[in-house]
Amino acid sequence: MKRLVFALLLLSLLPAGQLLAQEHMHEEGGEHMNDTAVQSVAPLYNQVKDYLIAAAEQMPEEFYGYQPTEEVRTFGQIVGHVANALYMFCGTVSGGEARGPENYEERTSKAGLVEAITDSFGKCDAAYAVDDGVAMEEVEFFGQTGTKLWVLTFNIAHNWEHYGNLVTYMRANGQVPPSSQTGN
Repeated sequence: MKRLVFALLLLSLLPAGQLLAQEHMHEEGGEHMNDTAVQSVAPLYNQVKDYLIAAAEQMPEEFYGYQPTEEVRTFGQIVGHVANALYMFCGTVSGGEARGPENYEERTSKAGLVEAITDSFGKCDAAYAVDDGVAMEEVEFFGQTGTKLWVLTFNIAHNWEHYGNLVTYMRANGQVPPSSQTGN
């Protein structure tokens, strides 16, 4: 009987404990600590960001011009395309520039393209720091209306799509892509 009373007492305190924990997180983590929509997708963004930058850094320069067929982009053009697209996606969310300072798809050197994708992700990081109020605002994007969170999620899907392209290009040239290396 004592165990039952003790268990019921503990269960009755759980909601209060959760509220106190949330309040504590709110105080410690800043004003938007309880926002969860963007925080729920940000880990996917960060993972693909890390893989794309690592792939760009890892691929030897001589393979930046590799393309399996003439109808598709080269390895370097895909890196440049992703760098360009980051401005478009994240600029829509954060109100920043929707175009980068140049068309990165036209860069051909490995160093220039690694710089482009790293800088573009750096600009994009701010979009994944918006609070839920901003994330739920509606915007026009590619002729459709959706929330800014939808645009952020679309960006993640676009990045994974092109990381998949790069994985194939890397494998075709004897490289083990970052996501397949030990510990990833």
